[in-house]
Amino acid sequence: MPIVETKGLTRVYGEGSNAVTALDAVDLAVEPGEFVAVMGPSGCGKSTLLNLIGGLDAPTSGSVVIDGRDIAHMSEAEVTALRRRRIGFVFQFFNLIPVLDAAENVALPLVLDGVKAAEAKATAIEWLARVGLQDLAGRKPDELSGGQQQRVAIARALVTDPALILADEPTGNLDSRSSDDIARLLKEVSVTWGRAILMVTHDPRIAAHADRIVFMRDGRVVDDTRIAGAQEARDAMEKVGLL
Repeated sequence: MPIVETKGLTRVYGEGSNAVTALDAVDLAVEPGEFVAVMGPSGCGKSTLLNLIGGLDAPTSGSVVIDGRDIAHMSEAEVTALRRRRIGFVFQFFNLIPVLDAAENVALPLVLDGVKAAEAKATAIEWLARVGLQDLAGRKPDELSGGQQQRVAIARALVTDPALILADEPTGNLDSRSSDDIARLLKEVSVTWGRAILMVTHDPRIAAHADRIVFMRDGRVVDDTRIAGAQEARDAMEKVGLL
């Protein structure tokens, strides 16, 4: 069973002559442990898709089913709990809290979910070790490089043991070397730790690490291609006119 599945997912902003269709009847499924990249020109609906799947926005029509449950039929409290426990978010600008150190940033989702501080910190340090930052747990964000901050953000996304990671341009604020490191880490998240990843990216090199590339244009999915490496990724992008 897919971790997440959308059917006819549509989001329209405004009404009448001012209506703008940001997402237009999108069908998409992501299986456990699958790494899916979403690509397309600016304004094509990529971030809207993530926001709807993450329960940060409500669809105009269609459905989002996560772990077999349609989030449209869940209460606001249930959607909040789903976001906190079953979905991890990774953003372009890291969104770390400046006054907290790396371990405290990673532990925060657990603390907010009622886990005792000592237990939450111990779990956070375990995840920092998994992403290669065990020696930097006490450093605050401004004492870390951009790549290190994104690793902290990925550890924070994983600390609640979610089934799905939603990553919106996770390498967009990094240099090429750090971007490659983060892409390899996300691949490890899917292969070694079995998490499904849905990642929006503009970078062909980063998309090449995925198992599939979903191409969007004007709010619609125009192609969905399984890839095995950089050459197949380039071929797929050429096919839809992105290269």
